Amino acid sequence: MSRDRWHIRRDGPVLTLARRLPARFDVAVATELPPGGRQRVASQIRQDLWRALQHQRGFSPVVEVTTIAGGLRVRAGGRVDGAFSRCALEGRIRAVLEDPARRDRWCRVAGKGRGTGCA
Repeated sequence: MSRDRWHIRRDGPVLTLARRLPARFDVAVATELPPGGRQRVASQIRQDLWRALQHQRGFSPVVEVTTIAGGLRVRAGGRVDGAFSRCALEGRIRAVLEDPARRDRWCRVAGKGRGTGCA
């Protein structure tokens, strides 16, 4: 598998982006975003998640984006091979998902070509 190869699974309203299959959430945090492109949102969140957690031994990001009424539900986290502090890791993921500048960028990128974005 090449370095930039990610598995994208679409199942109805759910899109899952993962490095390894089967996608597994050993740790996860959820949030909601306005409507937008699921794959674009997933890719942006995955990149930011990796940048924040790349030194976490055994971490492999997984992002699940589900279309819901009025927007997108995002579950971000992933697989962790080895010991880890669940509380600390969830806090770091939550910090990424709740960062206003990142959320604005995700919405802008997800809305490209669709006329949508953050309200």
